[in-house]
This record gives sequence, structure tokens and C-alpha cells, in this order.
Amino acid sequence: MIEFTAAQIAEALKGEVVGNADVKLRDVAKIEEGREGALSFLANPKYTPYIYTTKSSAVLVNRDFKPEEPVQTTLIYVDNAYESFASLLDMVAEAVIPRKNGIEQPSFIDPTAQYGEGLYLGAFAYIGPNARIGKNVKIYPQCYIGDNVHIGDNCIIYPGVKIYYNCVLGNNVTLHAGVSIGADGFGFAPNTDNNYKKIPQIGNVIIEDYVEIGANACVDRATMGSTVVHKGVKLDNLVQVGHNVHIGENTVMSAQCGIAGSTKIGRNCMCGGQVGFAPHISIADGTHIGAQSGLNATITTEGTAIIGSPVQDYKGWLRSSVIFRKLPDIVKRLDNVEKQLAGKD
Repeated sequence: MIEFTAAQIAEALKGEVVGNADVKLRDVAKIEEGREGALSFLANPKYTPYIYTTKSSAVLVNRDFKPEEPVQTTLIYVDNAYESFASLLDMVAEAVIPRKNGIEQPSFIDPTAQYGEGLYLGAFAYIGPNARIGKNVKIYPQCYIGDNVHIGDNCIIYPGVKIYYNCVLGNNVTLHAGVSIGADGFGFAPNTDNNYKKIPQIGNVIIEDYVEIGANACVDRATMGSTVVHKGVKLDNLVQVGHNVHIGENTVMSAQCGIAGSTKIGRNCMCGGQVGFAPHISIADGTHIGAQSGLNATITTEGTAIIGSPVQDYKGWLRSSVIFRKLPDIVKRLDNVEKQLAGKD
């Protein structure tokens, strides 16, 4: 990280310094792992105790933060500490992540494919017939770009990504290592002889602008029509998106979520890890789903928080969990009551 003073960072973030404005900052660190010369941030209240002990030279805090004890580190007050720290990490990334450019060999570009200026194509990458690739796209080694694939501007395709034929990526899409876009959906019809006949998957996948998909996630092509991941969606590693699924704008999913075919997920939803969705259901906008939940029915009310398998209202689940813990004692007491009643008879 290039060296900055607290004052320079505050100016860039439109913040205010309390403490030593000239302190030198050349690194970033978690607040609980702070060290001299590092910048940290405090956004989650449960980390507040660390503000009084951190070794970091400066800490970004929200403007409403009021210390209850003396603070040794320099504080930089900003509107949103988490968002401001993310902006700083963008600056750091620009400085430390190697810039890739040019077309490495061996690689293959079909003569009918077209690509814009600024393409980086890593070694052993393949671009198929009639592919269309926009400007400033980075395609890392060992990627496969199939026939008739369209990729917009400023996309990053990390090593080992496979994009099957006819799939479409918008602008500013990021696919991490090992992502599969457009593999066949899981479509098989049982025969009378107890075998399964494969149903051809002749649709495609559409990934809209500003989508980011984590390593080894899979988005299956539609049986007919399109599987669609809408603008701004963020999928974590190892997420499985089945055929004909639609994921609404700005929805986020943690690792190992699985979405069965033809399910429609609304906008601005949040899913914890390992959430499972049954096929052919719909999830309302703004739904928050706790980790390891199982959804087997449509959710119609917007903005609800749910958890469990099958899911229930989050507050109801908390009340139920208290009862679950008491069940052994309740059963024991019930047995005693039954014995007493039997004795009276």
C-alpha cells in the first residue's frame, strides 16, 4: 500500500480526523489484529471493545460513534465506515494486483470471434466461433468461451471458467475461478423401463451487469428460454443455480446455496449459507433467509425474515428454539404426572 497520512485519507473520504492527522498509514488490518502503520475500521458494534486496545495507527468509525473510554489511536469519522473501508481497499487493489494485458500464447481465438480493445487473454484460453467480447475484458488462463457467447465491457473471467454456447454476460461481470455458466440443467424423464431419458436443454444463461459469482459456482442453462441472474446479484462460492431460475436484482447468497429449477427469487433478498430452494416456487422481494434453511413453498410477503427447515418466521423460530431445549425436561415432568395419575387410579 502506498503511504498516506490520516489527513489525506480523511480528505479522500470526506471524513474528519480526531487525533494525529499526520500519522503515516501504509497497510490495512482487522481492528483486532491491528499493528503500527495500519488502518482499520469499526462498523459492527460487537467489535467496539477493540477500539480501546487496537495497535492500528488509525481507525475509520461512523460519525455517530462516541467512545466511552480514552482512545489511543487516531479516529477518522466518516458517514459509513464499512463502505469507506471498501473504497480504500479498491485503491489498494489497484496498487497491488498485477495488471494483465495482451494475448498470451498458446491460446486460441476463432477467426469469426470479435473482441474489443484492451483484451487480456491468458495462456491456454479458448474463444469459440462467433463469440463477441467487449472492451477491457480480462480472460485468465485455461478459460473456455463457447460458440456465440456474448461478453460485455470490463468483465473479469478468472482461471478455469467455462462459459457454454449462446450464453450472455453484461458489463462489469466478475466470474471467479472454476465457475461454470451454461452447463445442462438437471432434466431427465423416467421411462417405463426404469431408465431416464435426457431432456435436451436448449435455452441459455443471461448474466446481467455488475454480477459477481464466486469460485466453483454453477449456473445451469434453461431447458427453454433463459436462466437469468439479474443486475447486481452477488453469489458466493459453490452456489448452484438450476435451470430456468431467475434471481432478482441485488440479491446476495452465501456459499453452498442450492436453487432448484424454475424457482424465482425476488430483488434485494439475502440468503445465508446452505439455503435450499425447492423447484417452481417464488420468493418475495427483500426476503432474508437464515443459514441452512429449507424452502419448499412460495413466500409472498415482502421483507420478511425466515429460518428453519421448513422455514418459519424468524422470531417464531427463536421462541420455538427455547422450547426445543426444554423438551427433555418437559417430557420428564409429563412422565411424572402420568405416573401420579396412574397411581391415583
